[in-house]
Amino acid sequence: MKVFIAEDAALLREGLSEILQRTGNEVVGYAEDAVSLANSVQSLLTSGSEIDVLITDVRMPPTMNDDGLRAAVQLRAQFPQLGIMVLSQYVAPAYASALFDPTNLSYTGSFGDPPSTGKGGLGYLLKDRVARVADFIRSLSIVAAGGVVVDPEVAAGLVRSKSRPLQALTAREREVLELMAEGKSNAEIAAYLHLSGAAVSKHVANIFLKLNLPPGEDNRRVRAVLTYLTATSRL
Repeated sequence: MKVFIAEDAALLREGLSEILQRTGNEVVGYAEDAVSLANSVQSLLTSGSEIDVLITDVRMPPTMNDDGLRAAVQLRAQFPQLGIMVLSQYVAPAYASALFDPTNLSYTGSFGDPPSTGKGGLGYLLKDRVARVADFIRSLSIVAAGGVVVDPEVAAGLVRSKSRPLQALTAREREVLELMAEGKSNAEIAAYLHLSGAAVSKHVANIFLKLNLPPGEDNRRVRAVLTYLTATSRL
């Protein structure tokens, strides 16, 4: 993968670079603030260079609010093929909701599946996940392939929230939805929960039904998680 890193903390920036290069990936650029992020990525992509995934912190200079996230979303609008992995120090559903706005996503497959549109994937992870190198690289690979990754803690917070759609789900359905948000396929969920494939398929079908996502609805698997992101950001 060709990766651009936007992170103002030098220690984390260098750590990410070392992990990526050690695992056979290429770091094509760095930025320490949101302005440099926007300018550098735009320059690289318009000149014909490739970036599979942009890794960016949410909070960056100059204001140390959501500068990094806003720059990433603006770049996404200009370059829809750009995969984006946002890192955050905190569980912040409002930030995740901004990233996963439907206008930023036209993915038509399941979480972790190859893309069917040529559009880059989206990811939201807590910074602590970087230390789990194998899982972190797998998450980046999913985003680079056009998939969607939501941090397990964010997903868990969503399924424990009191938003109305969640109240219709059983405890097992909430557990399945959380694993869907982690990027697991039905087969991986079945193995993790020690269930049959048919049982997992039934739970997934029930989730879609209870969230009013009929068979003809595009991106049902993605929208099942987006429903919670949107609901939670208003709580």
